[in-house]
Amino acid sequence: MIEPVFGNLESNKGLKRFTLRGKEKVNAQWLMYCMVHNIEKIATQGEIRD
Repeated sequence: MIEPVFGNLESNKGLKRFTLRGKEKVNAQWLMYCMVHNIEKIATQGEIRD
């Protein structure tokens, strides 16, 4: 399910809109939010899956 990811980013991380302009900058900001989400997931679950 992908919906909890968007809910987490919106409510817990404050991503209601992008703060940068331009496709490349928005893409970089999106990838950073995704990276933070994944790192927190690994930290709380303690396991990396292949």
